[in-house]
Amino acid sequence: MAVHRPSPADPPPHPTAPAHGTRTPATPLPRRTVLRAAAAASGPLLLGACGTRKDAPRRNTGDPWRQFAGTTLNFISENTAPTAAIAADLRPFTRLTGIRVNIVTLELSALVQKVALDLASGQAQYQVIYADPYQVLAPYSKGLVDLRELAADPTLPPLPGGFGDFIPTQLDAAGRFAASDKVFALPYDCPTMIWQYRRDLFDKYRDRMAADLGFDPTPGEDSTWEQYYAIAKWFTDNADDVPYGTGHQAKQHDSLMNDFSNALWAHGGSYFDDDTAVGRLGTIDPGPCRLDADAAIAAAEFYRRLLSVADPASRTWDWDGVGAAFRAGRLAMCPNWHEFAAGNEAAMPGKVGYAPLPKGPARRAGMYGGTGIAISANTLPNERRAAWLFLLWATSPDTQLRGLASKVGGGTPTRRSVYERGDVKAAARRPSPMPNLLTTDAVERTWRSENIGLRPKIPMWNECDTAIYTEVSRMLAGDASPAEAMRSARKRFDRIIARGWAA
Repeated sequence: MAVHRPSPADPPPHPTAPAHGTRTPATPLPRRTVLRAAAAASGPLLLGACGTRKDAPRRNTGDPWRQFAGTTLNFISENTAPTAAIAADLRPFTRLTGIRVNIVTLELSALVQKVALDLASGQAQYQVIYADPYQVLAPYSKGLVDLRELAADPTLPPLPGGFGDFIPTQLDAAGRFAASDKVFALPYDCPTMIWQYRRDLFDKYRDRMAADLGFDPTPGEDSTWEQYYAIAKWFTDNADDVPYGTGHQAKQHDSLMNDFSNALWAHGGSYFDDDTAVGRLGTIDPGPCRLDADAAIAAAEFYRRLLSVADPASRTWDWDGVGAAFRAGRLAMCPNWHEFAAGNEAAMPGKVGYAPLPKGPARRAGMYGGTGIAISANTLPNERRAAWLFLLWATSPDTQLRGLASKVGGGTPTRRSVYERGDVKAAARRPSPMPNLLTTDAVERTWRSENIGLRPKIPMWNECDTAIYTEVSRMLAGDASPAEAMRSARKRFDRIIARGWAA
């Protein structure tokens, strides 16, 4: 899922930028295919490059930040707002280190293929990599540096706050794979799905809705998905201010997997036996799929019922589509990535509220779509250390704070220390110069280990992703019952897992 992060300062997402959680799935490149393609594409050129390649020079200086002055690094990233903010703010890093950074931004599927070929080549055209957990980290973790080694190097500046300053669920989900004792990436961005609603309309109709529905409709800690359904239907049937009570990113696309997964987990359904561990740390062998379990089928039944009262255009929307509809005043509420808050506030200042998604019979769950930045294991020793300096700077508290206020983009901090700052706490209340921070309470509660929604971090996730959103789309089109869709998805998952990645 490539989720575009709207700029804290600019209203709508840029029309040419793909919307991250979460992300447009790439066609998976099996490892053998990668090796064959790299050999066919480069062959003798790669061998020649291996013989003449030189490491970055290391200077004899007392300033650990200036050791690799004169080095040039290449950073390959999805075209996200956080990277746009970094690209616009590189001068401080170059002044600090003397290192030049070239940033290449691509749509995620193109990035994945370039990274795969680069890792297979034995070279490091891209020293710094935007390591999507599902399309880069899970399948290619062996091609990435264990960052603990660099963090322990006494000749390099220390990691500000240590690894413990990163939000724990994010460090695991975006930074680790299969084992808790290695860190392959530092959390770089953290789009998370939350409940976004027209606070002005909820205030206007609160008493009437409470009387009609029998509960307080204000989104809160005790709100349930059944109540969400009832509120959505009430708005559609009774309020003239908006045409529809809710809208969803239910296009046959990665966005549908994200939207449906929130309901799946809330109802006690799962993709595999231990979705928490498979999502948080990841694994090569997740075991049999559990999408045909009663709880998963109940979640599908609920989701179909919910979409029956949603804006009918929901089946044509990804995250950008539902976000635009919400900003245009077409919806009373919707689940969407929290970093759409900046666009909401520009379009409807002071009228939007933010809360964690409702809870279901089993729990509350909000999909996390964050990514980390990593270093290619093909880097030479000094080149690797220079890349580490960039990671330190790009994920530092000061850089994350500047990103929040960037005029061209910027994400939401992944470090606990940033949220503890007085100016950041103040910006979580209106009027806010950093409107994405208005979601702070909602996302912090969602990032708790019991609430965070983590899709399976497995090397073959791309194919599984396609399987689930295809089957749920069939269900929404009326071509399959909820039970049929879930059983078909389970069979497809099991075939994919049995075949294995890189067959």
